[in-house]
This record gives sequence, structure tokens and C-alpha cells, in this order.
Amino acid sequence: MTPHRHSKAKFRVTAEETEVVVVGGGQAGLAMSEHLGQLDIPHLVLERNRIAERWRTERWDSLVANGPAWHDRFPSMEFSCAPDAFAGRDEMVDYLVAYANKIGAPVRTGVEVTRVVPRTGTPRFLLETSAGPIGAQYVVAATGPFQRPTYPGLVPADAGITQLHSSMYRNPQELPTGAVLVVGAGSSGAQIADDLLRAGRNVYLSVGAHGRPPRRYRGRDFVWWLGVLGKWDLEATPGVTHVTIAVSGVDGGCTVDFRRLAARGMTLVGTTDSWHEGSVRFAPDLARNLAAGDADYLGLLDEADAYVATHGLDFPEEPEARTIDADPPCVTRPLRELDLKAAGVSTILWATGYGLDFGWLGGRAIDAGGNPLHRRGISAEPGVYFLGLPWQTRRGSAFIWGVWYDAKYLADHIAKQRAYTAYRPADAITEAAHRPSRRSK
Repeated sequence: MTPHRHSKAKFRVTAEETEVVVVGGGQAGLAMSEHLGQLDIPHLVLERNRIAERWRTERWDSLVANGPAWHDRFPSMEFSCAPDAFAGRDEMVDYLVAYANKIGAPVRTGVEVTRVVPRTGTPRFLLETSAGPIGAQYVVAATGPFQRPTYPGLVPADAGITQLHSSMYRNPQELPTGAVLVVGAGSSGAQIADDLLRAGRNVYLSVGAHGRPPRRYRGRDFVWWLGVLGKWDLEATPGVTHVTIAVSGVDGGCTVDFRRLAARGMTLVGTTDSWHEGSVRFAPDLARNLAAGDADYLGLLDEADAYVATHGLDFPEEPEARTIDADPPCVTRPLRELDLKAAGVSTILWATGYGLDFGWLGGRAIDAGGNPLHRRGISAEPGVYFLGLPWQTRRGSAFIWGVWYDAKYLADHIAKQRAYTAYRPADAITEAAHRPSRRSK
């Protein structure tokens, strides 16, 4: 959807009315609904498809959560699986549906919001939806960070090769026969490349800048270490680009080690740079990217060791975790160019992330490029809020537990604004009570 500006509504329309409309029925929208419900604030949650739709139809078959069930959940509800297990795709869907039922979320599925228009002369908004207009005092855009798959556009569409985004990948059997170039070494790219390698595919993995935390260290999962070290609560630094992390919960969780993937037969290449006459070219940065990932990994081990020593904890030592394997030949003599036909590559899979799409919102809530204008989720347009954005308030904001805390902050803010709006001075109330009505004149 192309972002565009909306003028204030100057027409009369019969609309259903409520206090808050939450747009999006995923983890962000449901978390918002729980907190609004606890504050007795009337609201609706509008979801254009089904609850947890992206988990249902835009994730691959073998995907599991990147964090253990004891951690990656809503604080108010546990998973049915073991606490240290990693919930699978279907378990995540069931969990979110059960959560919606548990909190009694007023979710309407199959309803798409196409436009939000400020009403002239009032603090309210009119939402145009596929099911008719709805009026609201507040609007929460809780559509999350996975709105629009992004591609670099390097390889022409008519290049004679299958290209798909990671959101479209399901399993190796659905891809054309042949080798696969996976572009992107975050969690999605690393896991999909591993999935393909296990299926016997010849895999090339384009490794860009990344973080690489240990899955576990000294008896604790990395999510625990990030918690006690205060890293989940780190706030975004203006002007600083945050790199993706490579982590996996597959097979009970293991540290992503690109050199060991290469030892199993995967070919690592540098950042995908350009396209020329049937060949993909790569930047000469593979060794540098791996070294930076190693530094991130070892740095967390150092901080964990310091924490154990400072707090006098009796955690088992794990010196073998500091072993970094030697660089494989694909790193010491990296490919700078790959002729796709000669290499038998039939598919390029772009694990290159997502962009935002708030074109339905408009107004002062977004800038000319369609990016949200906000502070801690409170937008520049009074009455409009954002929820579920990466680094919205902290590093953990886009995760299921992080969005729950951000939702509480926004719900509390809405409650305060409602109280201010409802306030009337005592003398004004007395005056209104004694003012003759029009009918008595």
C-alpha cells in the first residue's frame, strides 16, 4: 500500500462508535487488548485475516521460537510445552488463539482497516474498514514489524531463476531442484540455510553483518544472560544501526556457528553486492563479518563470566565455549562471483527482512516516507499510538514479552488522557445544571 496523506473528514457518516480501535490481531494487538480490558476501556481489535496469521501462513514448516517457552511468552500465560522447550509454529498459533480467548479479547477477524481520518472539529477518528466505518477516540497501530517483505532488487525478475522472500519459504520440497543461494545471515537466513542443507541441498549462504550470541553458556540460555546483564532494556541510540542476530531453537536450541555449517558442506560467501550477466557478485567482507560475529559472541561470554564472579554464583565453567574453529576454505579463499547457471543454482531466497506499511494511517503520525513518528509509541498525532515496533522503547520491544510491557505503558497513557478529557470544573458542572434547555424556551 502506498503511503499517502489524509485530509480531515468533512462528511457525515453513520458509524459504530468505541473508545479505542486496535489495528492488528497478533501478539501486539492482543497484549494491548489485555491491558485495555483490565482498565475497563471499551475497545475493538480488528484483524484483516486471522489471529496469528503470519505464524500460520508466512513461516516455514520447521520453524520454532527463538527463545525458550519460559521466556518468550506473555507474562500472564504459560505455554503447554516444557518451559525450556522451543514452541513450534503450530504451538505458537494455538497459544495466541488461547490467549485471546483467555483475556476475552474483542477481536473481529477478516476486517481490514483501509483508512484512518481525523474528524473535523473533534478529537475522534473515523476508520474506514472492509466491514464499514467505525469511530474511535484512540487508534493503536499494532500491526507489528513484519508488514512488507523487502528485497534489494539486485537480480532482475526476468533472470530465469526463482526468487522468493523468506516469508514465502515452507520447506525444501517446494523449491525447484538445484542449489540455493540464501541471502541474509540473521536468524531466518541461518535457519533456512540449515533446513536446506539437512535436506541434501547444495547451499550458498551470503553472510552480512550479524551478532552471534551463544545459545547457552554456563547452564543458562542466552535470553537469561541478556536479562540479568540489562541488555534487553537497552534503549535505541539515534543514528546507530543495529545488526540482526543469528540464533536458533532447532533441535532444542544450539549456537549458530557458520564455520560448522561450512564444515557440513555449506558454502559461505560475503554480502551480496551486485548482479552482472547471470552472476551474483559478493563483497570482500566475509572474514570480517565472521570476525565481528565472533567478537560479539566472545564479548557476551566475558560479560557473563564477570557477572558470575561478581555475584559469587556457582555456575559450571565452560572453557570449550571459547573455541573458535579455523576458517574453512570458503572463508580463506572466498568466492567473489557466482555464475548461477554453472553452479546449478535454481533459487535465490532473500532473508532480507521487512519494511513498515502505515499508508492506511497518514496524518501527522507518519513522515513523508511512511515511517512512524513517535516517542515510546505515542505518535505525533494526538490519539494515535504505535505498538510492536523494533526498538520501540528498548531492545526487547518487538518480542512477545517486550510488547506486553510496551502495551501496558500505552494503555496507561490512554487511561490518563481519558481522565483529562472527562474532567469538568465544578462551577462548569453547576452552571450547566442550571442552564435552561432549548426545549423550555
